[in-house]
Amino acid sequence: MFAIISDIHSNLEALTTVLDDIAKRGIKTIYCLGDVVGYAANPKECLDLVIERTKNCVLGNHDYAVLYEPTNFNYGAEQASYWTREVLEQEPDPEKSRKRWDYIGAQQMRWTLETKLDNVKAHLDFVHASPRRPINEYLFPDDVYTNLTKLNALFDRTPHVCFVGHTHLPGVFLEDPDFYTPEELGNVYPIIEDERAIINVGSVGQPRDRDNRASYVYIEGNEVHFVRLEYDYKTAAQKIYDVPELDNFEGDRLADGR
Repeated sequence: MFAIISDIHSNLEALTTVLDDIAKRGIKTIYCLGDVVGYAANPKECLDLVIERTKNCVLGNHDYAVLYEPTNFNYGAEQASYWTREVLEQEPDPEKSRKRWDYIGAQQMRWTLETKLDNVKAHLDFVHASPRRPINEYLFPDDVYTNLTKLNALFDRTPHVCFVGHTHLPGVFLEDPDFYTPEELGNVYPIIEDERAIINVGSVGQPRDRDNRASYVYIEGNEVHFVRLEYDYKTAAQKIYDVPELDNFEGDRLADGR
């Protein structure tokens, strides 16, 4: 039994709510799909929690931006990256600073787990964005209707199941091609050996499917369970408003899940 979180984006209120829920379920192992930082106001605290509580984490495009340079970011995302870097660089404790930078710098772009889920032999890939471009390729639900070449190329690189984040839109892509929202699946997707799937776990800290609740998944047996949780988004938004370098829109969008 394990949980998968993604796209925390420095939202401490959402992250602590999700971690508390995971702990209440008795889940000990957590994997992260990146974008621990970016957008919101608590990068240090979120990094520390992810370092402490997760077993493995892959590199997201916002993590990459803070470590190197933001690429193809809008103005608000770019400014948040520079501000986050400054906050991390101004850490007065050299040991904490070193630990955080070393952690971001050590992240892989792709991580694979070969395991058995009940009696199902599973090959599980973990990336931030897509099987083809692990850091920054967007995979949207509409792609199943508008971009079959893209979908085919992604499934060519998916031996069995690939977990992704990045778009902040939870759901399951199948190679038919098709896309199912968690609601259409009854919030449960059963992993079977002869069905390939790309599963978006949604966003902990900045949902964009018009549902402002934090999103994550956990795997029990061979089933992927989608979870949504209410959290104190008003406090998270106010922290963004209180930082002049952060775009107020990043706070506004938390209320609407957009």
